[in-house]
Amino acid sequence: MKKKKKFGILLLILIVVGLLFPTWTPKIKGENSISELRKVEINGENLQIMIRGCDKKNPILLFVHGGPCWSEIPYVVKYQKEWEEKFTIVHYDQRGSGKSYQFFHDYSEVTVNTHVEDLIALTEYIAGYLGQEQVILAGHSYGTYIATRAASQKPELYQAYIGIGQVSNKVESELDSLNKCISAAEEMGNTSDVNYLKSLEESIKRKEILTPRHYVRKYGFAARKIDDNMDYLEGFLLRPEYNLLDTIRLYTATYLYQDALLKESSDNPLTDSVTELNVPVYFLMGKYDSMTSPEAAKAYLDSLNCPQGKEFVLFQESAHFPQFEEGEVFLEWMCEYFRNDL
Repeated sequence: MKKKKKFGILLLILIVVGLLFPTWTPKIKGENSISELRKVEINGENLQIMIRGCDKKNPILLFVHGGPCWSEIPYVVKYQKEWEEKFTIVHYDQRGSGKSYQFFHDYSEVTVNTHVEDLIALTEYIAGYLGQEQVILAGHSYGTYIATRAASQKPELYQAYIGIGQVSNKVESELDSLNKCISAAEEMGNTSDVNYLKSLEESIKRKEILTPRHYVRKYGFAARKIDDNMDYLEGFLLRPEYNLLDTIRLYTATYLYQDALLKESSDNPLTDSVTELNVPVYFLMGKYDSMTSPEAAKAYLDSLNCPQGKEFVLFQESAHFPQFEEGEVFLEWMCEYFRNDL
């Protein structure tokens, strides 16, 4: 009984420490470097931002996370060390997500328009804070749904738009994903999976469901060269950017608000709402991605009117995270297009 009591006390102490432990992001050496993890008021809401780079004069690369509600701040520093030498990297937790989520605050009225307005205001803040006229805007997964709209509304703010795991027509994308999973299951002889997946086609066409993500993961169409689930676990437990309370915020926001935001994006596809982008546009897709379909993304890009040019880039060894799965290739591409001084 004494041992159990001691263990209980120790566990309680660890939980309290985890909840209250201060968070930060490691310093970067250099006179003109920047490494900040803090909140900034955007449109009346405190949003968490993380800025990291070896030289504040470098081009700004602003990432918009996906999910919805699924921040990449907990683990992304693991992958971006080399990027920080060439670019100033900015991440933020969207309104009602991750460290930007406030307990007992109702975010049910937050829509994609809210997120777009926040992103535009944040862009203006970041550009002014770092003394630059424009930023490079990169959306990932659901983040592309927000970022594409922001680039459409305020193209003058952005040097370019990069869609990584670009969202397009949701039904077409999900049907592509379903068919890829069915083909993979057939190749492996998993008859029960094949039959079940085939039974979902009509529900997907009616926008009732998505291709089940555990099947997408099972057949290697989510991530192939990284373990994103383990990255999050390690980030929550070992990295200083998130503590236990922040982790609870992230999961609470996802549970409460993700489904409504996903439904909104499904009911209002980008292919209908954004038909022109007056910035240079690049879609970066992983060949094996079935979270967002490369084929559907390319069809969308082909239909987009882009007066300043557009390009589709297919990463040959990646699924949904080409920027991490093929990080060196991604950085080389970024430097070729945005660091012509090198």
